[in-house]
Amino acid sequence: MKKNCILVCVTALIFALACFPLKNHAQEEQQTQVQPVQRATFDGFETGVGIGGWLTNYKRFNVLPEDRRMALSVGDFEHFETYVTESDVENIASFGVQCVRLGFDQIVIEESPGVYRERIFVLIDRFINDCEKHHLNVVLNLHKSIGNYCDIKEEVELLDDEGLQDRFVSLWATFEKRYADKPNVAFELLNEIRNVDPEKWNRLADRTIKAIRELNPTRKIIIGSTSWNSPDTLKYLRLYDDPNIIYTFHFYEPFSFTHQQGVLQAGPLYYNRKMAYPSDVEPYRDYERYVNNASNPYPNIERIDKDWMRKRLQPAFDFAKAHPDKILWLGEFGTIRHCKLEYRENWMRDLISLAKENNIPYCAWNYLSTPNDGNRFSLVDDDKREILSPTLLRIIRGDDE
Repeated sequence: MKKNCILVCVTALIFALACFPLKNHAQEEQQTQVQPVQRATFDGFETGVGIGGWLTNYKRFNVLPEDRRMALSVGDFEHFETYVTESDVENIASFGVQCVRLGFDQIVIEESPGVYRERIFVLIDRFINDCEKHHLNVVLNLHKSIGNYCDIKEEVELLDDEGLQDRFVSLWATFEKRYADKPNVAFELLNEIRNVDPEKWNRLADRTIKAIRELNPTRKIIIGSTSWNSPDTLKYLRLYDDPNIIYTFHFYEPFSFTHQQGVLQAGPLYYNRKMAYPSDVEPYRDYERYVNNASNPYPNIERIDKDWMRKRLQPAFDFAKAHPDKILWLGEFGTIRHCKLEYRENWMRDLISLAKENNIPYCAWNYLSTPNDGNRFSLVDDDKREILSPTLLRIIRGDDE
């Protein structure tokens, strides 16, 4: 009898173990391990190059009298007709990037309120078709709107004038109607909103998004933050439950490096010094003291390098981490052309490496500037339009870390 009882107990125990197997430590660790969060992806726009110097920055308003800034000359139109052609699109495609960000100005496309220049639209049509032929997606970027020129302050501000805002919304509705059959064209509503009340910009962006959504529920729409698309102001952007809304920021820090010896900004022109990257912090401290009368610039910093850059980009990384279902795009960054090429490469390598480390797609500025532009950020030479170095090309592709 006792043997039968023992046999029954052993049998029951074996049955229980079979039904409820014990977890070993490795299994428990595997089940409790946090899986990495999957980020939303900007498919077809992961890498890119911007185009300025064609329909934007064709001349600089800083040096023009106010009454001459909004007029277009015969020379301007000759420039628009000839400066960028299919050969440039083919050239960019050979870089191995996925998209082109085309900047244009409101006064170039808009002849008068609600009246648009067909001859400019035809150029944009041709450009989009060339990009399709060479397997490049397109971002149409309103680089400078009336009332929001990023490099000059205007008497009437876009966000304070209802009439200008009406024109802004109508312009984008017109673009949507014209390119309704072009799903691989994204609309970037406005480049580098000035240092203004973020809620004012949120309201205009929201109104524009709604106008586009009435016409197209899936258009890719890109919105940036205030203070010239600073990563620090991403947190003030209004967020949308819409997978086709993309959020963007720009990065040009240290400004004394990326714009060194530039002739359009008073600080770099005044200091007039070649700057290195990476570098000991002291030249950067000296710039801030000399130009801005700063008393304690770059406190607790020893070097301007990748670690410093990572800290400055932390607000963007925090935004990406907090909103893994949103696409965050590094839409513009670059260094002035006359900066030593080695330092340009170092800076761009570090920045792109950090973007990739945080799964953030990016678009470098700028394919080609006009030779007379005081802010030339060109990645190619003026004559043959060849990339400035094989290393720079690998960096832009994301293949050189």
